[in-house]
Amino acid sequence: MVDSEWSVTLFAALAGLGCALLVWLLADSVWALFYGIRVHLMPYITPQPVNLTDMFGTWAVVTGSTDGIGKAYAYELAHRGVNIVLISRNIDKLNQVASEIKTNFNVETKVIAADFSKGQQVFNNIEIELKDIPVGILVNNVGRQYSYPMYLGEVPQQELWDILNINIGATTMMTRMLLPQMQHRKKGAIVNVSSGSELQPLPLMTVYAASKVFVKSFSDGLRFEYQDDGITVQHLSPLFVNTKMNAFSHRLQESSIFVPNATTYAHYAVNTLGKVNTTTGYWAHGIQVKLTPKNDFP
Repeated sequence: MVDSEWSVTLFAALAGLGCALLVWLLADSVWALFYGIRVHLMPYITPQPVNLTDMFGTWAVVTGSTDGIGKAYAYELAHRGVNIVLISRNIDKLNQVASEIKTNFNVETKVIAADFSKGQQVFNNIEIELKDIPVGILVNNVGRQYSYPMYLGEVPQQELWDILNINIGATTMMTRMLLPQMQHRKKGAIVNVSSGSELQPLPLMTVYAASKVFVKSFSDGLRFEYQDDGITVQHLSPLFVNTKMNAFSHRLQESSIFVPNATTYAHYAVNTLGKVNTTTGYWAHGIQVKLTPKNDFP
């Protein structure tokens, strides 16, 4: 009799635990669906787009802005009335992009030639050039990846230093440079462009992927540190975009719904600024992330 009662009690407890687990799984699925809609659909459903100049300021700095996502992002910001500071290596390309932006969007521009692979020595001049500009938006876009996939021991040392200086150094030091004025005005936005390679280890591009994990952690920590200063810190994590950076693969040079060109990507990504803090920036990439199983290489 006692054994029977104990069995009934155990069964009831296990049944209750099973029900609780089911409710938790359902709630988690509903929350994931809600969050996905909020991140990838609500920015476009919302009747009025964010007024970027009112919310953050009239000037934006975009690094790595003469090609790919950086150039397209600068165009999209200019389209919304934001004045643009372009920072890249090639002065001729900078002047060309600046001229196109002024002609097409009737905003002010400024160019600063800087090679972030040189490390610490480039930042003093950038700071001098930006001294009198009220920067409301900083887009840390400049990035470098391997010339092609290879083992760590095969990557030239200089290429590794370039990746560290550009992907980690530039993001960190440009942010540190412009934070004080954003704090003073109690508004501003820092957009850190990462990569879907942060989602799991990426053999044969190990250092590049690890540098993007840094960008995510940096963004999350920075957001917490400055949450009371009116500063938005957005972490963008695109998957594949048809840009020169992915020239090692001919398949990634063909635009599709899951591999958008830079213009398409930037249009969607800028729509999310001021609405969500962490996003792929592009709805189809959000779907891919949700459907991709995580692999931690046990």
